[in-house]
Amino acid sequence: MGPLGIRPTAGAGWAEQRHPDRLPATYHRTHGVRYFHGCYSVGDDRLSGVNRRRKGTGDTLAALKSIRAARPDGAPVYVILDNLSAHKGADIRRWAEKNKVELCFTLTYASWAKAIEAHFGPLRQFTIANSYHPNRIVQTRALHAYLRWRNANARQRNVLAAERKERARVRSEKGIRWGGRPLKAAA
Repeated sequence: MGPLGIRPTAGAGWAEQRHPDRLPATYHRTHGVRYFHGCYSVGDDRLSGVNRRRKGTGDTLAALKSIRAARPDGAPVYVILDNLSAHKGADIRRWAEKNKVELCFTLTYASWAKAIEAHFGPLRQFTIANSYHPNRIVQTRALHAYLRWRNANARQRNVLAAERKERARVRSEKGIRWGGRPLKAAA
């Protein structure tokens, strides 16, 4: 998920009547951007991730190694990835073959097919929306605080509702129904 910038971000929030929460303008982006590399374990229903400066092959390989380390029993691990070129490097493919990691790539423009996409909406809503993080450390702490809370409350009604809403939003952008069937064109 990214790029994540240090800038005021609008969103819904509570404010005193006649005293709206105003966000200052930012004309100079001196902090650069970061990317959130997220991992979702379907079987455990756990979300994890780390902030990185880039979306490169080395960062992807580090993420894959952490996923493999989470399953030390040696069982095969299946990882669903999008078609980003940073996910397809020769180093990654060699490492995956050697360590029983099966790389499963989704189709181009098929974000609706990845299970983690539904979790990025609530992550943005609860950590990025209506925020003004002063630096990267505060932003990263907010992201990890949400991950800890989400994993402790994974089956809470509010979390499930936010995930359903995000799935519907992603599908509607692509014109996809449940089960991957395209919507019929209006006559």
